[in-house]
Amino acid sequence: MSHLTVIMQWVVIIIGMVITTVALILLAGYVVYLERRGLAILQDRYGPNRCGPFGLLQPIADAVKLLTKECFQPPFADKFLYNLAPRLVVFSVLLGFVVIPVAPGISWAGDFNIGLLFVLALSSLHVYGVFIGGWASQSKYSQLGSVRTIAQLVSYELAMSLSLLGVIIFSGSFSLTRIVEQQSIPYIILQPLGFIVFMLSGIAETHRLPFDMPEAENELASGYNTEYGGMAFAMFFLGEYLGIILIAALTTTLFLGGWRGPFVAEYPWTGIIWFGLKTVIIVLLFIWMRASVPRTRYDQLLKLGWKYLLPASLLNVIFTACIASFWMI
Repeated sequence: MSHLTVIMQWVVIIIGMVITTVALILLAGYVVYLERRGLAILQDRYGPNRCGPFGLLQPIADAVKLLTKECFQPPFADKFLYNLAPRLVVFSVLLGFVVIPVAPGISWAGDFNIGLLFVLALSSLHVYGVFIGGWASQSKYSQLGSVRTIAQLVSYELAMSLSLLGVIIFSGSFSLTRIVEQQSIPYIILQPLGFIVFMLSGIAETHRLPFDMPEAENELASGYNTEYGGMAFAMFFLGEYLGIILIAALTTTLFLGGWRGPFVAEYPWTGIIWFGLKTVIIVLLFIWMRASVPRTRYDQLLKLGWKYLLPASLLNVIFTACIASFWMI
């Protein structure tokens, strides 16, 4: 292979990654719009409807507003960690998308044989970015939010990982592509308990209602991002909604059959449509929960994680292992 060919391949990869990154950022912006309009409908009020037809240009207006705001940095903050945290949140979530297969043979990293472990590691890194941001702000509200973030992580992370062991046992692989290919029957049918535990853990992972204790506006002002504004706040905001899309895409891949659906065998490109539809359904579930479910108390989340989610995930692993052993016999 000539040097020119290698250079051209890298150019194509870089251009594709830039386009994908811009597309994901725009998608996150319109998920915010979808949420605001959806909440307005569910609460019988108007949502954003002035900026452009049906308010469709509202995400662009919000982005311009945040980008042009002054980036004030508190004099008492740890400057390096304060600036590192929002970047760590955004980049860790964006990296998680490179191993998600959206159609047969279509993912940036290809068939990565430890893709699931890669995504789980990056999701934990995202949480540490939130913790660093709150801790580096040297503000009482922000530090309380960061401490809550780590307490949440300890409570749900183990249950979240164990809930996926059933999927791994049935598929026999950590490869996300292999997991999708093995789902002749979607794993939500074979692993309903694992799906419920993973979804509840995913809601806590993204700090969404009813598990948004790290922010908890009525208790902590805005929690870990109280001292952030302008572009830094926009990066935290973007990281949250990209995280929702990532959890929805991962749920689609692990439990809903990924790109599998009618006509995919004849027309592989339709896999993108099926994958997108399933992901949108999960995102709408996040929005519906925000409109319908009240915030739990902090101690209730810890109790849920340790007393219910963890035993449920362990029972799911034991039950799945017994079924797998029976099939092998």
